[in-house]
Amino acid sequence: RLYLDHAATTPLVPVAREAMAEALSCWANPSSPHGEGRAARAALEDARKRIGRALDWDGEILFTSGASEAIALALKGFDAVASAVEHDAVFAAVGDEARIPVDGQGIVKLGSIASGRRYAIQQVNNETGIIQPLAELAPIIREGGGILVADCSQGAGKLPLPDADIIILSAHKLGGPPGLGALLTRDLALLKPTGGQEKGYRRGTENLPAVMGLAAALETGFDWIENASRLRSKLEAVIEAAGGEVVGKASPRLATIGSYRMPGISASSQLISFDLAGIAVSAGSACSSGTLKASHVLTAMGWDAKAAAEVVRVSFGPQTCDADIDRFVAAWKAIYERAQAA
Repeated sequence: RLYLDHAATTPLVPVAREAMAEALSCWANPSSPHGEGRAARAALEDARKRIGRALDWDGEILFTSGASEAIALALKGFDAVASAVEHDAVFAAVGDEARIPVDGQGIVKLGSIASGRRYAIQQVNNETGIIQPLAELAPIIREGGGILVADCSQGAGKLPLPDADIIILSAHKLGGPPGLGALLTRDLALLKPTGGQEKGYRRGTENLPAVMGLAAALETGFDWIENASRLRSKLEAVIEAAGGEVVGKASPRLATIGSYRMPGISASSQLISFDLAGIAVSAGSACSSGTLKASHVLTAMGWDAKAAAEVVRVSFGPQTCDADIDRFVAAWKAIYERAQAA
């Protein structure tokens, strides 16, 4: 089978698997005061430093059970507003009402800034790969007295971290294990202590094997991104020539994610056909692709319901190669031609 759904989750890279297996021998609770616990704590703090070095980050790193928990810690209970194209976990934390609009290419249209308010703006959209201009938005938000919270689940490691006040990471998007996220900040005063672990900012025993896996995954690097850019350009040239449409084509996009409309064929029908051909892709976020509702990302970009329902997402990983692209585009053209002939 051909796996082209890395934006949903990327398979655990071998070095991360090895690091986790080794860490399982250091089984004590890092919060325990005895010798075994202190050894586990030392391993945890060493991994924390390694993750900071790999990300070129010298601020605080708090480990969580995933990006969704990190998002909740950063936004829930605060005066916050989110861009209209954020992940559903962000809206679960801030509510559905306060949304910053985007233009037809998915770029945030920032209005007036309220002092002390939190602005949740992702680095990279998980459905389209569109990159938000956070380098331009951060100073505007700060000058207005606001706080920038950037969900970097898709972009971390592949792009430099933005100059945000709070940053969210997800290990399983980076070749690390599922069930681990991180919250990065330079000022812990921006968070509400809840007691327990991670300097008192979240409860629950630290997942040392997962942390070790993330450190190892990040240290492998992402030098394959340039090749991913070439592969996506090759893919998109064929899709456009065959009558398809590239979502957000005019916007800067992360090389590993692309969304494409196949006119006249529903995404659900496409997914079945691709799956029968042994190819794994998705329709939008993995957290909502099993539902029948239209993508809120495409709706926010001005797409009508019919067109939005004809879009699938293709996302690459470190092992994706030319043969994979050739196989996918052959399947794409076959599905499209069959539907047109019917």
